[in-house]
Amino acid sequence: MTNLKAILLGTAGAIALTGAAMAQTTASATTELNVRSGPGPNFEVIGAIPADGQVTVNGCTETGNWCQVTMDGTTGWSYAQYLTSDYEGQRVVVVEQREALNVPVTTYDGAEATGVVTGAAGGAVAGALIGGPVGAAIGGVAGAAIGGGTGDALSPDDRVVTYVRDNQVDPVYLDGEVVVGAGVPDTVQLREIPDYEYQYAYVNGQPVLIEPSSRQIVYVVR
Repeated sequence: MTNLKAILLGTAGAIALTGAAMAQTTASATTELNVRSGPGPNFEVIGAIPADGQVTVNGCTETGNWCQVTMDGTTGWSYAQYLTSDYEGQRVVVVEQREALNVPVTTYDGAEATGVVTGAAGGAVAGALIGGPVGAAIGGVAGAAIGGGTGDALSPDDRVVTYVRDNQVDPVYLDGEVVVGAGVPDTVQLREIPDYEYQYAYVNGQPVLIEPSSRQIVYVVR
């Protein structure tokens, strides 16, 4: 994916910026990263930033978990820990240097949101993903070698993708974002795929392939 494919949601998720005027901070995604309609794992996925793709960061939530980003004229929300920028000649996670980078605090008006994924449990967050390779990704693209013995990213065949899509299971929602390299806690039930080494689950509204012994995500089905 080379472009952010997304739908504009009209007035959904109005924001208010506090402090400094809106900064034009450019950031890169350390891995292929979802763009959602709101700042949370239970909001609809409206697009994705390609690994090492650039976006404009308009602001981040006060907690520093999510940032509002714009790419190719479309605006949404991405998980902050996978957004990096150049600061004093070094690659840093944006939210760790938000003041130095002049990134304002962004608030989200959830009352106007229309893109929340309800799911089987009403979209309730029931745990947390075990952090992906953020630190290792600074200076490289996260997850590029996971799932491939020769350093190539995993590319499942159509049979696997079709099976996962045709055999949906109840989703579980976890704090964080589904990215290659993130770990899934033991509380998430993994499902087998016939004649295939990896298993799957639906996490944060998306099907993901998981290496069962390490419980690491090796592929996000989009």
